[in-house]
Amino acid sequence: MPSKKITGWVLLIAGLAIMFWVFYSSYNIFTAKTEVPELFKVSEKEELSSAQKERAQDLQTQIEGAMGEMIGEQLRGLLPADFLPKLLNLSAWSIFAGISIFTGTQISGLGIRLIKIE
Repeated sequence: MPSKKITGWVLLIAGLAIMFWVFYSSYNIFTAKTEVPELFKVSEKEELSSAQKERAQDLQTQIEGAMGEMIGEQLRGLLPADFLPKLLNLSAWSIFAGISIFTGTQISGLGIRLIKIE
C-alpha cells in the first residue's frame, strides 16, 4: 500500500509540473518574452536568371507577371509578410499546450486515485 501512495504522489507532482511548465511557457510566449517555437518558416523568393527573363518575353507571360505582382503588392499591403507563419506557429503551440495540459491533468488524476486507495 505505501508504494501505491508514493507512486500516486510522484504522478500527482509530475502532472502538476507538466501543467506548470506549459502555463509558464505559454505566458512567456504570449507576453513576447520568448519566441514561439518555429515550425513554419517563410522562404525567400528567388530572383529569375537573365536566361529565364529572356524566355519570359512573351506578351501573355508579361501580362500574367504584371497582374501577379500587382496582386502580390496589394496582399502585402493588407497583411505583413510573416503574418501567416506566425499565426500557424501560434496555433501549433496552442494545440501542443492543450494536449500537454490534458496529459498533465490525466497523470495528476491517476496520482490522486492512487493516493486515495487504502
